[in-house]
Amino acid sequence: MAGALALVTGLTAPAQAGVTPAPAVVSTENGAHVSAANGAPVSVATDAPAVYGRAAYLMDAASGEVLFDKDGTERMPVASLTKTMTAYLVLRTAKPTDVVRIRPEDVAYAEDGGGTTADLRPGDRLTVGELLYGLMLPSGADAAHALARTYGPGVEGFVTKMNATARSLGMNDTHYVNADGLPTPGGDGYSTARDQAVLAAKAMQVPLIKEVAGTRRHDLDATDEHRSYGWRNTNRLLGTPGAIGLKTGFTRAAGYCLAFAGESDGRVLVGVLLDESVSSRRFSTAEALLSWGSARQSA
Repeated sequence: MAGALALVTGLTAPAQAGVTPAPAVVSTENGAHVSAANGAPVSVATDAPAVYGRAAYLMDAASGEVLFDKDGTERMPVASLTKTMTAYLVLRTAKPTDVVRIRPEDVAYAEDGGGTTADLRPGDRLTVGELLYGLMLPSGADAAHALARTYGPGVEGFVTKMNATARSLGMNDTHYVNADGLPTPGGDGYSTARDQAVLAAKAMQVPLIKEVAGTRRHDLDATDEHRSYGWRNTNRLLGTPGAIGLKTGFTRAAGYCLAFAGESDGRVLVGVLLDESVSSRRFSTAEALLSWGSARQSA
């Protein structure tokens, strides 16, 4: 790749609410694109990160400028990245102090589906804010079911709202079938790296989501309302310089996925990696993309 020339394709990001069109992009030899400063052929930076996953996308959260794009509009399952939409939608309706009672069907749903859980106990009463930690940190499908059931009302009603919200955000290549991203007999939902990056940018504008997504561990003491809980974030990117979120995901069909966000010099970058074959590599790749993207913007 060193010394190679790439042709400016003139592609732009699809227009959507809240995100500005992207500048012209440069196609690299491996199918990824990076934004170009002008319309002339340019030399691809030799330090552009290698991305082994099936799709990747990196953009400026405020301006919508696309910094990196590898098959960003290819539809594919996104596993538990779905839960970011669940959190975002719930907080458009509910207050963080609203209380949700956990029912047996919430727990059974996660267990029967083979999903990760927040180990919720039927009969416990937790606030929406508390459940968001159980949703986002251990990626609790039981928490997702409880929230969707409550704020649909009903899971089907909630999924309908998820898809309507996706359309309103310009996520036109996204279709949700549940609130958690687990495989379903009728077929998995789908999205794209680009659509999930748009969602990540919107979600990180919500203070509580930003707080939850950046928390490495959250503990709840036992009360009269619920037992004690301790949840550890599955996002191993947290703790690296500038990392502030966001959500991991995995199913056999989706591979290892990551929606991520980083902040540097007052700028927030958001990105998405889909269908990575090695779990740990999604975190090192995200770290490299954030560092590289920040350097490009500062140049």
